[in-house]
Amino acid sequence: MGTRRVLVTGCSSGIGLAVAARLAKDEFKRFKVVATMRDLGKRGPLEQAAGDSLNKTLEIKQLDACCEDSIRECVNSLPDRRVDILVNNAGTGMIGPLECQSIVDMKELFDTNFFGLARLVKEVLPDMKRRKSGHIVVMSSVMGIQGLLFNDVYSASKFAVEGFCESLAVQALKFNIKTTLVEPGPVVTEFERKVYEDAEKMDLSGTDEETAKIFREVYLPYSRKVFASLGQTPEEVAEQTVEVITAKQPPLRHQTNRLYMPMTALKHADPTGRLPLDTFYKMIFKHDSVFNATLGVLRMLQKRVGKK
Repeated sequence: MGTRRVLVTGCSSGIGLAVAARLAKDEFKRFKVVATMRDLGKRGPLEQAAGDSLNKTLEIKQLDACCEDSIRECVNSLPDRRVDILVNNAGTGMIGPLECQSIVDMKELFDTNFFGLARLVKEVLPDMKRRKSGHIVVMSSVMGIQGLLFNDVYSASKFAVEGFCESLAVQALKFNIKTTLVEPGPVVTEFERKVYEDAEKMDLSGTDEETAKIFREVYLPYSRKVFASLGQTPEEVAEQTVEVITAKQPPLRHQTNRLYMPMTALKHADPTGRLPLDTFYKMIFKHDSVFNATLGVLRMLQKRVGKK
């Protein structure tokens, strides 16, 4: 197989930046990377990460996933409009009590996380069908499998992404197009830090006192502990994304964090949904010592995995 052109979205930071740089530096030079971002003024970190691959195996282009014209202009600028692999990574986050979030903000999140994906796939899918080849790789989340406290809207957007891809994958397969959902757990990025920084300053006057207290005194401290114990780097997620892209038979779903798998496995263990619901409720509200002990064990396992 010759050099494959990979279009990656959301490359100004985090996972998108790491994926684009890793593919561009592939030792076998299997990829020509088109790294895109909404604001080209933020290209500095990517240029630095790309190093010698810049303008060789990696080029940077403007693309706003919320604008069909921007997407079309970017794809039209490519030779033969050819996109062999789409890596849909552009996304935004939202946490907090539902009563404190506006419908306008929720719509904006869906416009990026879900409709951004739909716009991109609509643009590249017909060409992939004609060529009878392609791979659509979507950066989803474990929260597209299992909902999480105070992540109602973000999780809903990822559930939408999962349903969209699972449905589309059947049709795509008929045209020899592969579909993969990459599902990270906690990832330590500037994106995540900003979401939690904003949460610390969030106006909680729209909700009741008890909910505000749970968010500030239970959810936020627990989240910090989870990130400290289970958090991956963008580079770790990028490495696994490359493995998925280069696999002979790419999976429909790939969780990047093996230590998080027991959390998502609970959902499949009980079709009634009671088991994961009761487990998460007890871990958060009833058994603080069990939660901390579990994270301690997982932290030890993380270190062992890292040494291998």
